[in-house]
Amino acid sequence: MQKGIFITFEGSEGSGKSTHIRFAASYFRKRGRRPLMIREPGSTRSSEAIRRILLDPQNKKMGQATELLLYLAARAQLVEEKILPALKAGRVIISDRFEDSTLAYQGFGAGISRHTIESFSRFVRGSLKPDLTFILDIHPQKGLARGGRHDRVEKKSDAFHRRVRNGFLTLARQNKKRIVLLSTDKPVREVQQQILKHLKRFYG
Repeated sequence: MQKGIFITFEGSEGSGKSTHIRFAASYFRKRGRRPLMIREPGSTRSSEAIRRILLDPQNKKMGQATELLLYLAARAQLVEEKILPALKAGRVIISDRFEDSTLAYQGFGAGISRHTIESFSRFVRGSLKPDLTFILDIHPQKGLARGGRHDRVEKKSDAFHRRVRNGFLTLARQNKKRIVLLSTDKPVREVQQQILKHLKRFYG
């Protein structure tokens, strides 16, 4: 049986994760793998219900603790229901966001301590960590201009989104073995060539 592979794509709003996730999935399909594509929060019945609560603009009074715990609850179900069984079966998993987003948004953005987030996260995911993470860097104003400010997270202040970006950049500096930082100022084709170079490591 082939070894399971867990890859995550991270980045601020409008960074183009979906485009590059499709590219990565295509790479594995061409090699006979059938990647499981998931998103956070979401990809299970209960996690999608939580997603709707988290992104609903009408929930503007949601507290920081509530927000963090809802994200973690969605992740807990996703890990148990989808990620761990898929890895055990030797699947490739490509996720649109994972724990790094929680650290960037709820940690750097909202100001919840990293210790608090990591303590809860360890309870939720156990020893599970991505094998490879791509962070797509984009200036917040440019990213938000691409997609607009429609959901509750997108409607947060410019200062919040600047802190989130700084969080992603900090995480990339601190985790160079796992995280690949990619500038979305470069042409899509050039970014994907960088992604391809790192995906090839799984085929030595």
